[in-house]
Amino acid sequence: MASYSVTYARAHLSNLVDRAMAGEEVIITRRGRPVVEIKPTARVGGPMSKRDLERLMEARVTPLKTGWSSAELIRQMRDEH
Repeated sequence: MASYSVTYARAHLSNLVDRAMAGEEVIITRRGRPVVEIKPTARVGGPMSKRDLERLMEARVTPLKTGWSSAELIRQMRDEH
């Protein structure tokens, strides 16, 4: 675990971010006490594969074809209760 003062972190933030992204535990201290930890966020997955898109299409719920407008449907739902 590496700890750095706020003053040092202010001057070297980019370097500290790079270290954290490389897996180093980076702690920022104020008056010798730990106050902040810099760590990478959860990684976002890459582009969707064709199989991912197919699974989404299979799971998609199709809307009911009632022939009613959304306003009519809401009125009917409201009046039923």
